[in-house]
Amino acid sequence: MGVDVTNGEHSLAIFIDFENLALGFQGRRDRFDIHRVLERLVEKGKIVAKKSYADWSRFAPYTAPLHEAAIELIEIPRRAQSGKNSADIRLCVDAMDLAYSKEHINTFVIVSGDSDFSPLVSKLKELGKHVIGLGMQESTSDLLRDNCDEFIYYEDLGQTPALAPALNAQLPESKRKAFALLLESLLALRRENKEVLWSSMIKDTMKRKKPSFNEAYHGYRTFSELLEDAAKENLVELDTDKRSRTYVVTRFGSELNSPAPASAEAKKKSSRRRRSAAKRRGQQPAGKAPAPDEAAPAEAAAPADLVPAPEVSPQPDDGPAPAAEAPPPEPAEERPAPRRERGQRAEREREREREAPVEQAPPPEEAPGPITFEPYTPEQG
Repeated sequence: MGVDVTNGEHSLAIFIDFENLALGFQGRRDRFDIHRVLERLVEKGKIVAKKSYADWSRFAPYTAPLHEAAIELIEIPRRAQSGKNSADIRLCVDAMDLAYSKEHINTFVIVSGDSDFSPLVSKLKELGKHVIGLGMQESTSDLLRDNCDEFIYYEDLGQTPALAPALNAQLPESKRKAFALLLESLLALRRENKEVLWSSMIKDTMKRKKPSFNEAYHGYRTFSELLEDAAKENLVELDTDKRSRTYVVTRFGSELNSPAPASAEAKKKSSRRRRSAAKRRGQQPAGKAPAPDEAAPAEAAAPADLVPAPEVSPQPDDGPAPAAEAPPPEPAEERPAPRRERGQRAEREREREREAPVEQAPPPEEAPGPITFEPYTPEQG
């Protein structure tokens, strides 16, 4: 089942191929900073697994900062003959193990630029996981970069965005720290293409970036009071959600200098008004006279005094002309009687049938008896 990368909280698993990163840092003055990586990835979601693979006998100076960042260091010794190790295959095995056994982990981060991890990326995407790549710009393979769902260059981390406003130096230090973390969290949400910045979403991001954050430490009873104070300092612009009655940050930083866009509620009202007007126009009867402003222009009708009178033919002097016969009236359309009237009519018919005298049937005629013949005697003759 695929993962929704736009809504909901992500659970991240980070796998670091440290030997590949060390190759990218050869010849550079700066060192690899794991905190820059974690600060950027924590904006994506909750980090639940962090592992780094290398022969740590060669990179001993990096073990302390990695250990302080709660990263599990996987020791992969180099082979004496070939000079290679099995860090790549071990990383792939651990990643596939988490992909099958931990269903709640929906985002995998591969910190490397080696093209050998392209089959791993393809398999994770086949399982419905979201894959993020992170590596050095000079030592990253194009094949790996194009195969990931998202790729972040290490050089782009830690840059100050243009939207970040300057904080007032006269503010107390506790408030400046709270406002700085608030603006960093807002920028992180904006980088993740979040359109509606709910207050609960902002606080969750601040807790991920700094787990020890508590608004009470900075002198606020609730997080809403912190947002209200930031709005008074002209750092953010707030709006109230109509349903939940909670704050929503509409603009912040340099966005306050641009004209305010139309709110979502105003857009809904205008679209609803347009639909109702179109519906009323569609329901207007066809035979209804148009409104005064829709009537035909006055010049379309000719004035009465300019219309020529019709010519009348002379009538003969045979007497008055016969009156024209009126057309016969049209027969009224018969309408079916109401149900109540039909019922009363049927009741009257039944009463008349009961009151009428019952005609008695005539008595049946008697059937003639049998014909008898008397014997003939001569005396009767």
